[in-house]
Amino acid sequence: MQTSEPIEEHELAHIKNDEKVQKALNEHGNNPKKVGESVKKQAPLLGLSALIFAVCATLFYLLKFKILPVPQLYLPLAQKIVLAAMFICLVLLANRLLKKVFGRKISDKTTLFNFERIANLFAGLLAMAIVLSVLFANWYTAMVSFGIVSLILGFALQNPITSFFGWIYILIRRPYEVGDRIRIGDVYGDVINVSYFDTTLWEVRGDYLSSDHPSGRIIRFVNSKVFDEYVYNYSWPLFPFIWNELNFYIAFESDFKFTSETIKRVAQQEIGEAMIRRVKRFKKILDDTPVDEFDVNEYPSVTLRADGNTWVQVVVRYLVEPKKSSRVKRQLFDVIMEELKKHPDKVLFPKTNMR
Repeated sequence: MQTSEPIEEHELAHIKNDEKVQKALNEHGNNPKKVGESVKKQAPLLGLSALIFAVCATLFYLLKFKILPVPQLYLPLAQKIVLAAMFICLVLLANRLLKKVFGRKISDKTTLFNFERIANLFAGLLAMAIVLSVLFANWYTAMVSFGIVSLILGFALQNPITSFFGWIYILIRRPYEVGDRIRIGDVYGDVINVSYFDTTLWEVRGDYLSSDHPSGRIIRFVNSKVFDEYVYNYSWPLFPFIWNELNFYIAFESDFKFTSETIKRVAQQEIGEAMIRRVKRFKKILDDTPVDEFDVNEYPSVTLRADGNTWVQVVVRYLVEPKKSSRVKRQLFDVIMEELKKHPDKVLFPKTNMR
């Protein structure tokens, strides 16, 4: 009974922090329901925008016919402000209507995510143009002022602007998308958010892990990094697979031929059929490129290497999905060891050989 009380308090602390966790997930785009729910929320937002537009239209009508007691000096400015608010409401209505219509037609979450970001960007730019038109008497003055401000901000915000162009490059060239597993520079993980200025990764491996397991940390880097670093995408849609290797050691006294054939047979039973399809897909991709065809095995391969003067290293090479590499390696190791240990007279392991 004494040990259960701290656990209950610990769980209660987690429950109290649920709102903070949810807020963090939404901030970093890691909530899988966020994109779908944003489409469902467009209906009440459309109603709210329409209501605000109706209120502004009513105010504009009252101001135009001088029904409201507004001094003549401030009447033109008040009309401009109300008119600007009406146009901004129209922009928001159009933006939310587009999200609602296309959100039902776009099934891919990554595409929908990018579409919403682009729609929000254009809506923001239109709203800014409307505000400028209200602040300045004519468009010429507005554009000149906007040009001067842009020139000043261009020097002051050089890095953010470069990162913004990096976001445009990511959208057009697609070196990675939300959900992809990538390595860029020294960081490695799954992309959970691509904003206008930076990208957020859910780190895999990290400083304390050697396997493909989430470290529990997030990494955020500026989008301009795509212009300076190599981007390794392990989730390339055309071929989202990688070759991986399983290594272990046996003694020199082992039957090498029997060991190799046994490992090949077990590995083919586990992942052979899926690997055949994937290798055929790989070779078909190579046929459409000027790259010569590689000597690629359609089945898991086994290589024996002499490791100094002590043991023989067994290397099993196979094809796997990047996000399943650790799980497949563990499963493959278990079934191979289970089969090899059935033949202690032909397969000797280092510990067995030392006895």
